[in-house]
Amino acid sequence: MTKKKVVVIGGGTGQATLLRGLKLLNNIHLTAIVTVADDGGSTGRLRRAFHIPAMGDIRNVMISMAESETMLSRLMDYRFEGAPENEMYGHNLGNLILTALTDRSGNFMEAITAISKVLNVKGDIVPSSLQVITLYAEMVDGTIVRGESNIPKSGNRINRVFYQEKVRASRQAIDAIKSADLVIYGVGSLYTSICPNLIIEDIAHALKVTKAKKIYVCNAMTQPGETDLYSMEEHVDAIVRHSGVDVDLVLKANDTLPPEVVDRYKLMGSMIVNMTEEEHAYPIIQDNLLDFTDGLVRHDPLKVKDMIERILVQE
Repeated sequence: MTKKKVVVIGGGTGQATLLRGLKLLNNIHLTAIVTVADDGGSTGRLRRAFHIPAMGDIRNVMISMAESETMLSRLMDYRFEGAPENEMYGHNLGNLILTALTDRSGNFMEAITAISKVLNVKGDIVPSSLQVITLYAEMVDGTIVRGESNIPKSGNRINRVFYQEKVRASRQAIDAIKSADLVIYGVGSLYTSICPNLIIEDIAHALKVTKAKKIYVCNAMTQPGETDLYSMEEHVDAIVRHSGVDVDLVLKANDTLPPEVVDRYKLMGSMIVNMTEEEHAYPIIQDNLLDFTDGLVRHDPLKVKDMIERILVQE
């Protein structure tokens, strides 16, 4: 039986959460296309020092797609603490390993492949671009904000994100999308994890020509500074505007959240993402998809995996 090709586009912990469940499906070939526009924290410091693409989201995805948890996979996520003035402070060991391998081989893709083999990653991990790129945002009042890490801090409403330079997609990302049976957007930061991939011209074109069904796994909660007061429809509209491609299906969590969890998120400036319209140009599947046992609202990897498996069977 030919395996279905599933591509997940995004970045950050949300994408890693989905991949943690999807890697358990035996009848698919899984590819994660990951943004490299991050410029904050350990990733940003190493990116500036060595002029290499951002590797923080790549590291997160590697750990989530590893066949099993090992000492190395746990160490990949280890963050050095101590005094802030210490040069090692805040660095992730996985980021340092990826930087060392890239510096030695001169090839970011080779570094990713080498560690993926050691961790026995279930699928392929592909950066959306191999360039060192800087994300910009245009706000609704025309203000321009430079840098992925600065965008949610602007205190303004985002109109669009863009690159000032010409950005080329990695060949592996283009090929994966064109040959995919299913493309999944999300879960994750709308403007700083998902859209940074979609605004790359080569990726947008590949999404236009692929025969794959395109699914958006909608965020459960709004993100302060990025999607304040956003409805489900506004999330989908942003994806369509930035990619130029319609979404074929939306997966929307309809879990009833405990009041204390809702109140906790309200204090952080976050609210439940709701539907505000009765009719849509795309079908919507609603189901219990969340895990909030620890007081945090997260998509449950196994619940999403089961839903995607049902969709693949129908296809």
